[in-house]
Amino acid sequence: MKKETVLVTGGAGFIGGHLVEKLLQKYHIVVLDNLSTGTMMNLPESPHLDFVFGDVSQEEDVAQVFATYTFTYIFHLAAVASVAASIENPVETHRINMNGTIYLLHAAQQQAAHIQKFVFASSAAVYGSEPTLPKKESSIIAPITPYGIDKWASESYVITYSQLFGLKSSAARFFNVYGPRQNPTSPYSGVLSILTDCFQRVKAGDETANFTLYGDGSQVRDFVYVGDVVNALILLAESEESTSEVYNIASDQRHTLLEVIGMYETITGEKLPLTYQTARAGDIQKSYADIEKIKKLGFVVEDSLETGLRKYY
Repeated sequence: MKKETVLVTGGAGFIGGHLVEKLLQKYHIVVLDNLSTGTMMNLPESPHLDFVFGDVSQEEDVAQVFATYTFTYIFHLAAVASVAASIENPVETHRINMNGTIYLLHAAQQQAAHIQKFVFASSAAVYGSEPTLPKKESSIIAPITPYGIDKWASESYVITYSQLFGLKSSAARFFNVYGPRQNPTSPYSGVLSILTDCFQRVKAGDETANFTLYGDGSQVRDFVYVGDVVNALILLAESEESTSEVYNIASDQRHTLLEVIGMYETITGEKLPLTYQTARAGDIQKSYADIEKIKKLGFVVEDSLETGLRKYY
């Protein structure tokens, strides 16, 4: 029986690789990725996986993929996935994060009758530093970085294409995602990947291992394990009710960074050396989510922060 075909942009990345792995259980997968931050090591070998080297910000690359395949689902994860990088280079970030989304939507519109869902990976960065907590999908949108602005604009395009052109779509606002295969070597890595690497080095006896804490460690975040994110994305794709809607994807928990470090010290039995520096521009002090909306679709958080950290470590 012929499998339905699914496109995952950015599929060789951290979250994309986990998503592809899960989707291969049911679908034929096409990954479109330029490997700027992703790696082929994140992708399993499978006769049901086609890798296409290409860039979503190049309209001809996108057009070629859609000329070759007809898709049932599209997961758009390809992006400059860093607030700090967007501040350093807002023009390049906009070219990839905004233009890439529009090119994909335009190409997908031609297959709208066949596509059951276009799922866009957005971010909690769209909420900015507006202080009302927890963040609900109906909360004030006030991004304070180029990254957040582009994610918000892309979200708006995705939902508008659903309403104007019949391209069924959903958007998922990721909070702080972590888990295996997250790259700790990039200066823009998620904090938990850097922490994990530091603890592993301390455990191995590396006397130079040190974690740089920006601010006083009281920053509050909602850390969500990558396996839960993958489950949520597939739920949005396969749910008719999610069409033209935006959803938070988070853990329903909140922790300060110092609490996370303390939890990791308990798990590893190691004391982490810390260096304090001033808070970085664009960093938000507190961010955590209300996820009641996606829970109504049947989403269940499977991994607490402690169980997720144990898996990751």
